[in-house]
Amino acid sequence: MQIGPYTIDPPLALAPMAGVTDKPFRLLCKRLGAGYAVSEMTTADPRLWKTRKSLWRMDHAGEPEPVSVQIAGGDPEFLVNAARYNVERGAQIIDINMGCPAKKVCNAWAGSALLQDEALVGQILEAVVNAVDVPVTLKMRIGWHREHKNGVRIARIAEEAGIAALAVHGRTRDMHYKGEAEYDIIAEIKQSVRIPVFANGDIDSPEKAREVLRLTGADGLMIGRAAQGRPWIFREIAHYLATGERLPEPSPRKVAEIMLGHLKHLHAFYGEYMGVRIARKHLGWYAKDRPENAAFRSIVNRAETAAEQLRLAAEYFAALEESTAGDDARTRPAHGQRRRAAG
Repeated sequence: MQIGPYTIDPPLALAPMAGVTDKPFRLLCKRLGAGYAVSEMTTADPRLWKTRKSLWRMDHAGEPEPVSVQIAGGDPEFLVNAARYNVERGAQIIDINMGCPAKKVCNAWAGSALLQDEALVGQILEAVVNAVDVPVTLKMRIGWHREHKNGVRIARIAEEAGIAALAVHGRTRDMHYKGEAEYDIIAEIKQSVRIPVFANGDIDSPEKAREVLRLTGADGLMIGRAAQGRPWIFREIAHYLATGERLPEPSPRKVAEIMLGHLKHLHAFYGEYMGVRIARKHLGWYAKDRPENAAFRSIVNRAETAAEQLRLAAEYFAALEESTAGDDARTRPAHGQRRRAAG
């Protein structure tokens, strides 16, 4: 898959998620198989560019290319200035947010609220494309309401404005993340434009990834919530699409290795105080669907220092590893039994 001069290989992208896809998580997902990762949503309001949060979100030092920065807002002039500002600071692709369904964002006439005004969409996209010398992409939904699915028209407007690629979430704004993603409309969008399209929504396994590609004809896949606590999902999907075979689930020991490295990067990036607190949600995601998850979260969330958080997390997954090894030993036939069975 190609976005401007950049080859996205594999064509698997980490979706932009506010409060989640920070630099430590993007780097981790890229290392574990994502061919592309988009930054957290950054505001187009210049009054907020010097805040601590914005400075973290605009930090791309040492990030492998292409560096993609998502900007959000509803004023064409603000978005143009934000695009230029981020390109000056290392952005190689600018992504425009017209997909976020959050009330706070939509009430400011940004995110998926913009889908209601097709003329404004065209003005914004054309202005940003003409303002910068890097590819501009669009993250969108299939419409702003279940009764107003105008995704095909928005996609055509985007292509005419010079947008280099689309990422389409298969829900309307009012659906938020409820109900099922509508892949048939993503397929219609793909058929209506010549630019590359990422399909997004409910892709949570290698099998689902293959099915979504079949249903939509998309050029690539964008994965968001399913990567939370499972950043290796990109490697699993890439392997399955290439071979038809599933990689084995990572052992608790391997998960702990990935998780502890992630925590250390969070602590270093944000500083100990903020790093410990930001890491808590990631710890919950790493432990979801595992034994005693609630008890683990109750204990680990009390950690106030980086050392204590790392110790508690390591102990939890070490206990899981022992438990798994014990279960394997109990279900494995004894040596003599194996010989008699073989005979």
